[in-house]
Amino acid sequence: MSYFKPLVLAIILCLLALPVLSLAQDELIIISPHPEGIETEFGKNFEKWYAAETGRSVKTDWRDVGGTSSNYRFIESEFKRVPDGIGIDIFFGGGTDNYLRLSNMGWLHAYKLPGTQLEQMTQSFQGIPLYDTEYQWYGAALSSFGIMYNEELRELLKLPKATAWEDLGNLELLGRIGAADPRESGSAHMVYEIILQTLGWEDGFALLTKLGGNVRGFSAGANAIPTDVVAGQVIYGLAIDFYAYGQIAVVGADKIKYVVPADGAVVTADPIAILKGAPNLPVAEKFLEFVLSEDAQKLWMLRNKPTKAQLDEAEDNPEKRSVLNKTTDPEGPEWKGGLNRASVLPALYDKLGERCIVPNPFAMEGTPFQYDSKKGGTRWNIVNDLFGILIIDSHKDLVNAWKAIQKCKDPAKRDAAIAVLTQMPITEKEAMALASNAWKDPTVRNEKIKEWGQFAKAKFKEARNLAK
Repeated sequence: MSYFKPLVLAIILCLLALPVLSLAQDELIIISPHPEGIETEFGKNFEKWYAAETGRSVKTDWRDVGGTSSNYRFIESEFKRVPDGIGIDIFFGGGTDNYLRLSNMGWLHAYKLPGTQLEQMTQSFQGIPLYDTEYQWYGAALSSFGIMYNEELRELLKLPKATAWEDLGNLELLGRIGAADPRESGSAHMVYEIILQTLGWEDGFALLTKLGGNVRGFSAGANAIPTDVVAGQVIYGLAIDFYAYGQIAVVGADKIKYVVPADGAVVTADPIAILKGAPNLPVAEKFLEFVLSEDAQKLWMLRNKPTKAQLDEAEDNPEKRSVLNKTTDPEGPEWKGGLNRASVLPALYDKLGERCIVPNPFAMEGTPFQYDSKKGGTRWNIVNDLFGILIIDSHKDLVNAWKAIQKCKDPAKRDAAIAVLTQMPITEKEAMALASNAWKDPTVRNEKIKEWGQFAKAKFKEARNLAK
C-alpha cells in the first residue's frame, strides 16, 4: 500500500491541472494604427475563427503606438536595434507606401495565401497594386480620400461647396478646415501626397500652403477631424473614406457630405503583413487567411448586427422587426454604426447586393488617378518634414500672412503676396535626390530643417508686408 497514496495523489494533481491545461492558448501580437472598432471586431472574430479552424484558443495582443507614421517609426527603430525580429507578428493598416518601404528594407515575411483565397483577389486595380507579387503584403481593405463637410452649417453660413482639391485654397474658408499632421497620421499624409501628385510639386505645395492657411488647427490624429466636422468645430475636413462614412451612418447623409474629388480620385490598398522574425509565425499566417476570408471581409461592408435587446423587442412586433431588418445585418460587426470600409474581394459586392453599405470601388465611374506608390514611399519622410516645417510649425505666421492677404483689396498686391507665400525652398528633383539617400543622414536633415524654418519665417513676413 506504500505506493498507493503517491499514485492517488499524482492522479488528483493531474486532474486538478486539466482546467489549467485547457486554458493554454496561442498568442498573436499586432501593431496597428486602426481605431478601436476594427481592432475589437477583427480580434474577437479571429479568436472564434481560429478555435474552429485549429481546435486551439488564441489571444490577440494589440500594440498602440499612435498613427501610421508613428507605427512606421517604431517598427523602423526597433528593427535597427534588433535586426532579426522585434517581437511583433503583424503590421495591420497604414497605406501601401509604408509597406513598400518595409519590403525594401527586408523587414517583411512573405506568405502566399492558399490558392483558393488568392483566386478571389485581383493583384492590381487601375494600375494600383492590391497585393505584393512576392506575397510580402496584402491589401486588407480599400481606401479613398476626400473632403467631408457639414452641409447644415455650410448652408447656414453661406459658404461654398468644396468638391475639388483646389476649392480648399479658397480664402472664404479661412479657419473653417480641419486637417491632421502627416508626421503622425498616415491618412493625412496620403491626402497631401495625392494633391502633390495630382497638381504637381510646385502647384501642389502652393495649394497645400493656402489650405494650411485655412486650417483651424492641425490635430495629431486624422480620426479627430470627422467628429470636429459633425460638432461644427470646422465646416470642412480632410478624411479617409471610412472615417467619414462612420459619422454619416450616425448623423445622416443629409447633414454630413463626403466627396472624392474627381481630379484626384485615388483608390489604394490598406495592407496587412507579417513582420520579419514573427514570434508566432503559424498564428500570424492564420490571421492573414482570416482577414482575407469572405467572412472577415463582410465585417468591413455590412451594417452592424442587432443586439439581443433589439431582437427581443422586435420578436413579437412586425413593425420593429421590419425596421431592424433594414438597419442591421446578422453577418455584420457588433460595433455600432459598422466599420464602413471597402472589401478587396470584387465578387463580394455583387454577392451582398444592397446589404453592402459602402460604394463599390471596382465599379467606380471614370478612371482613378494613377497614384505612384513608389514615388510616394521614397519621399514620405521628406514630404512630411517639408509640410511640418513650412505649414504646421510655422502655422501662426502663415495664418497671419493669409489673413492679411484676405483683407487686401488691391488685386496686384494680393497676387504678389500669394506668389511669395507659396514659394518653395526646394524643387521636386532636389527633394527626390535628398529622399533617395542624404535624408537618412541626421546632420543633413537637421541642417535643411533649420534652413527651411528660416525660409518660412522670412517669406511669410514678406507676404504679410506685401499685402498691406
